[in-house]
Amino acid sequence: MGYEWLTLWGYVPEFIKASWLTLQVTVLSFVLAVALGLLTALASVSALGALRFIARAYVEIIRNTPVLLQIFIVFFGLPSAGIALDAYWAGVIALGLNVGAYLSEVFRAGIQSVPRGQLEAAAILGLERTQIFTEIVLPQAARAVYPTIVNYLIQLLLGTSLLSAIALPELTGTATVINSRTLLYVQTFAVTLAAYLVLSNALSWLAGQLGARVFHPPLLIRARTRSGGWPLRRTNRA
Repeated sequence: MGYEWLTLWGYVPEFIKASWLTLQVTVLSFVLAVALGLLTALASVSALGALRFIARAYVEIIRNTPVLLQIFIVFFGLPSAGIALDAYWAGVIALGLNVGAYLSEVFRAGIQSVPRGQLEAAAILGLERTQIFTEIVLPQAARAVYPTIVNYLIQLLLGTSLLSAIALPELTGTATVINSRTLLYVQTFAVTLAAYLVLSNALSWLAGQLGARVFHPPLLIRARTRSGGWPLRRTNRA
């Protein structure tokens, strides 16, 4: 047993490199998802019917098709349209598109949760629509949806494992390669599991610290992923 773990120790640099790649894809995909989600949410509450239709079509298509199929379409399908992407950027775009559709519903719910009376009062006071959104709607909506947004960040981190299907050497892809070399099934995937636990809890802790600094009073974040997950840390700074 000791020899098996000693053999796997030689692959630690590859696990570290794969973990760093996983974090990169997670952050980039999440930035794209937040941008798409916010734009789609604004389009869904727009007075223009065309924008509402486009937003609804995007959300329905993404939410009712498998994420793995979406990854394949971006990676294998776009080259036929003259858009060639490597596995890294195909993964970032596919995951960003997927999570962005779900975040759009979260943002829309947050925007609509702001009491209409506040919006009418702001308009009476002479505030412009941009001021009303940035100074009244956005702060309240952000606080309301922040725990859910963190949920989707963790879900996105775990979802990067699907990118092993397009040969991206993230954690799961790297673990599969190492396993094929060593045939140490239990040890290899135990290390991979531990790596995901560390990354997930690290992101949860960072999200808690950010929430403690941005929101006053601080939020109590208890988030769970679709697959079960675990509670995030409680923010305790005023």
